Amino acid sequence: MNEAYERSVLQDVLTASIKEQRRARRWGIFFKLLTFSYLFIILALVMGWIGNRDGDKLANQAHTAVVDLQGTIAAGGETNSALVVDGLKAAFEDKNTKAVILRANSPGGSPVQAGMMRDEIERLKKQYPQTPFYVVIEDICASGCYYAAVTGNKIFADKASIVGSIGVLMDGFGFTGVMEKVGVERRLLTAGANKGFLDPFSPQSPEQKDRAIGMLNEIHQQFIGVVKAGRGKKLADNPDVFSGLVWSGETGIKLGLVDAFGSVDSVARDIVKVENIVDFTPQPSFSDRIARQLGVAAATTLSSQLRMQIK
Repeated sequence: MNEAYERSVLQDVLTASIKEQRRARRWGIFFKLLTFSYLFIILALVMGWIGNRDGDKLANQAHTAVVDLQGTIAAGGETNSALVVDGLKAAFEDKNTKAVILRANSPGGSPVQAGMMRDEIERLKKQYPQTPFYVVIEDICASGCYYAAVTGNKIFADKASIVGSIGVLMDGFGFTGVMEKVGVERRLLTAGANKGFLDPFSPQSPEQKDRAIGMLNEIHQQFIGVVKAGRGKKLADNPDVFSGLVWSGETGIKLGLVDAFGSVDSVARDIVKVENIVDFTPQPSFSDRIARQLGVAAATTLSSQLRMQIK
């Protein structure tokens, strides 16, 4: 009898243990599914799979198209010529677009990317002459950003916006003094007299410095030519305009760098007369965002040192 009783108790314990394990497994599966669903919703929001119904509805009506030029302009960066131009192409091509606004908020960046952007904008303006193109400056539109902004039929800004910095810079460091103090010898072997051009670990060569300044002046003249072509007789006869200085939006109007005060909303409402605003700014893919979070190796080339950017 005792043996039968013990067997019964043991069976009950094992049964209860199995039920508890099954219950724990079910809860584990539930929480895993809950976590997966939560992550999927976040992914869908990031990718734009949901939450765009209002935007789609506006896009099927007459609208003012907006494309953002945000952040430092750099090849392969979050803001580059290809991304901005892709957004502008889509905006101009849309049959319901009544005007295109470039919403500028950038300190500048690569003169090459800015130049490519400017050339493509001019091409799109010629291809779609019936669609006005405006630029609205928010916090800042300096240097390379302004290089692209002068393509606007009109440029608008806030009175406190920062605009200008029409100049070019190349920066770096010289470590020769530090190397002498710590007893480090630089051993640089080159084939070509200027292959070690502006090497930061070698004494600065007057000839190479003059050559670099000449290159900067050449690009600066290109910049000046673009601004004069874009702004024409609106520009004030003031040599400081091209000196690299920055100005407030209020002073920018006096100097002819800006046409009037305005925001995206006010331009759409008062100038375009179409208050529906549709954002055509391309969004980076999910994989691109992950890649940027993980970081990418920066190219150590001369072009990365040469940039049109406010300091």
